[in-house]
Amino acid sequence: MKLLTAALLLLLIAMCLASAEGVKCKCSRKGPKIRFSNVRKLEIKPRYPFCVEEMIIVTLWTRVRGEQQHCLNPKRQNTVRLLKWYRVWKEKGR
Repeated sequence: MKLLTAALLLLLIAMCLASAEGVKCKCSRKGPKIRFSNVRKLEIKPRYPFCVEEMIIVTLWTRVRGEQQHCLNPKRQNTVRLLKWYRVWKEKGR
């Protein structure tokens, strides 16, 4: 009986941790199409134990909406191009 109780308790803890895993990861991976000229800031957060991929957070500025933060999928081709562009742009001292 004690073994069964311990097993159920372990199962319950594992289920709670698995459901909390998705909550802690900030990115929903549904970023909009980005104009490079609107990028104000680009942050690359490392992979955490509760997140499968690294988080790429972009701060955009537009006249209509002001500043907005979006999460991007690091595997998308557009995101890879944005990272390359941003590194070159930053090296030029702008």
